[in-house]
Amino acid sequence: MTDADDIAEFRSLVPLLSAYLRRAHGDMSPELQQLFESAGLGPRHGAVLSFVLSSGPVSVGDVARQLSLGLTNVSQLAGDLTRAGWLRRESDPSDHRRTLLTVPPEHRQTVTEFLDRRSAPLARAIRRLTPDELAGFRAGLTAWVEEITALD
Repeated sequence: MTDADDIAEFRSLVPLLSAYLRRAHGDMSPELQQLFESAGLGPRHGAVLSFVLSSGPVSVGDVARQLSLGLTNVSQLAGDLTRAGWLRRESDPSDHRRTLLTVPPEHRQTVTEFLDRRSAPLARAIRRLTPDELAGFRAGLTAWVEEITALD
């Protein structure tokens, strides 16, 4: 297979992945959907919430960098999530001038269950791979993320 054939094959998979990622709202539990809708929260709020849960206490700047969003934009999204009770702002114990975002304990299970449900197809897929295939998959995804990140 030529490089062009490989790229064409992978390129045909991108819209399928993109479609799956866009339908996250439909994978929310009815309770989570209702809570998000009543607070006027959308997909970008979900991305911030998911990142904060997965990364532990994290600064607004770190969220902006990792999600390739503007600092002002992330600050606004975090503010919306904080007012809705989905995030908490806490002083960084090592630098009290810095604020860290966390998911409050009362919402961790709900968000974790949603992320587990969304990650289930990936978990099933990687269980089917041999250790060498998994290493290649991880290397490929990492390289792709590095290329995407370099665009910003």
